[in-house]
Amino acid sequence: MPDEGALVLDGGLSNQLADQGCDLADPLWTARLLADEPEQILAAHTAYLEAGAQVLTTASYQATYEGFAQRGVGRVEATRLLRRSVELARRAVAGRLGVRVAASVGPYGAMLADGSEYRGRYGLSVRELERFHRLRIEALAAAEPDVLALETVPDVDEGEAMLRAAEGTGVPVWLSYTIEGGRTRAGQRLEDAFALAAGRDEVVAVGVNCCAPGEVTDAVRLAAEVSGKPVVAYPNSGEQWDAEGRRWVGGSVFDPGLVAGWRQAGARLVGGCCRVGPAGIAGVAAELRGGG
Repeated sequence: MPDEGALVLDGGLSNQLADQGCDLADPLWTARLLADEPEQILAAHTAYLEAGAQVLTTASYQATYEGFAQRGVGRVEATRLLRRSVELARRAVAGRLGVRVAASVGPYGAMLADGSEYRGRYGLSVRELERFHRLRIEALAAAEPDVLALETVPDVDEGEAMLRAAEGTGVPVWLSYTIEGGRTRAGQRLEDAFALAAGRDEVVAVGVNCCAPGEVTDAVRLAAEVSGKPVVAYPNSGEQWDAEGRRWVGGSVFDPGLVAGWRQAGARLVGGCCRVGPAGIAGVAAELRGGG
C-alpha cells in the first residue's frame, strides 16, 4: 500500500472514456453518459481502481441543472443523474477497503463548454455563482460521497462561492485551483486563493489540478504554508486544451517520478487530471509505495 501519509487519486475520466470508445462530443461531456451509457462510467472507474487509485472522482464535473435543462432534462431527472454519478462510483468500489468517493463539482465555466474554466471571470458575482453551485452541490451531498471535490476552479471569487454553497451539507470538501504561471487562471495571487481554505473545518485539503506538472511543486508548498491544510495535487498531462478546435495539443510531460517532490512539498492526495490515464496512475501508486 502507499505510505500512510498519501492517497492515490484517479486520473482523467474523459480520456479513459474516450479510450473505451465513448463519444464525448457533447456539451454535457462525460455527464451525457450518466443517462446514456452508465456502464461505461463504471468500467472507467474500475480501470483506475485496478491501477491503484484509492479515490474515485465521479462523472459529475460538467453535470449541472442548467446544462441538463438545455437537453430537455427536467429537474427531477437531473437530480437522479447527479446522484447516479455517486452511486456508480460506489458500485465500482464494491467493498474494496480504504477507497473513497469524491463527488466532482466543476466550475461555472465547465457548463459553458467553451474553455471558460481556463479563464474564469464570467461577469457573475460571488452570490450569483453561489446560487448556481448550491443546488447541484446539495444533490451530490445527498448521495453521501466521502468528499466534495470543488475542482478546476479558475479564480478566487468562484472558490469563495463554491465554499459558501457547500456550507451546511455535512460533507467535507477539497478545493482545487487550475493555475498557470504561478497564479490562478484569472491572474490572481495563489496566496489569496489558498487562504480561503484556512480556518474552514469542512475543507480537508486545498491545492491544484488540471495544470502543467511543472507548476505543482511550488504551488503545493505555498498551499501548505498558507492554509495549514493537507494538499491535493493532480495535474494534467501538460498538453494544452484548444477550446476552438476542442482538442488537446502538444505532448505529455506527466512523469510519476515527480511525485516524490510533490510529497516532500506537502502533497497528501496525489493523482492526475486530463490526459493522465490508468498507466499514469499506476506509476503514481508505484512511486508512493516506494515511500515517495
